[in-house]
Amino acid sequence: MDIVIITGASKGIGKELYKQFGEDGAAVYGLARSNPDQLEHIKEVDVTDTEKASALLKSIVMRHLDKAGSFTLINNAGVIDPISLTGALPAEEVERAVQVNLTAPIQLINTFIASLEEFTGTKKVLNISSGAGRYAYEGWSIYCATKAGLDQFSAVVALEQRQAANPVGIVSIAPGIIDTGMQETIRSSSAEQFPHLEKFVNYKEQGQLSTAEETAGQLLRFTKETNFLEAETISDIRQT
Repeated sequence: MDIVIITGASKGIGKELYKQFGEDGAAVYGLARSNPDQLEHIKEVDVTDTEKASALLKSIVMRHLDKAGSFTLINNAGVIDPISLTGALPAEEVERAVQVNLTAPIQLINTFIASLEEFTGTKKVLNISSGAGRYAYEGWSIYCATKAGLDQFSAVVALEQRQAANPVGIVSIAPGIIDTGMQETIRSSSAEQFPHLEKFVNYKEQGQLSTAEETAGQLLRFTKETNFLEAETISDIRQT
């Protein structure tokens, strides 16, 4: 049995990943702030409540430890706000973005590795990163910084796991530009806040955005077909 745990599983890419992994035969669990579609195995939790989220992750792992052949954690939850030039960043939004995009996945990965230290089956962590973690965009200082931090944290974990008796494979992957609520948020910002606004409006108008369904399908295939212990830790779905 393959166990897959996905954060941000109630909408966008997370919802599609939840659906497609389930259709593929995995036992899928989601962590999300809400569950508007009443999906069966969604645990309602804000990932910024790291104690509760980590406890839920550990309980899922322990429930299946004796029968599972593999465990996969997908850190998908993320926020783009605040979109603003530095000097005008709302403090509360900065704090929440760091918690959602960086602190929460760090804590969940820490719990995942600790809970499965003696497990000899396949163990994978897929972090949904962004090209923004690898390139600088004015107005996205916090999003760029948190995704860069996620990439670098993943790289360190990969190095550490080379020494582990039962290693966890980890990949931090940029999924491309996807037509989700995050893109709507970007397009609703102002050019003053985000100088690259016109480019992202054009992506939508010219049909250059991938759908959440298409992207989830690519990520599903990547996760199934890739040996995470041998893969490039910092990756891009468009180059796989």
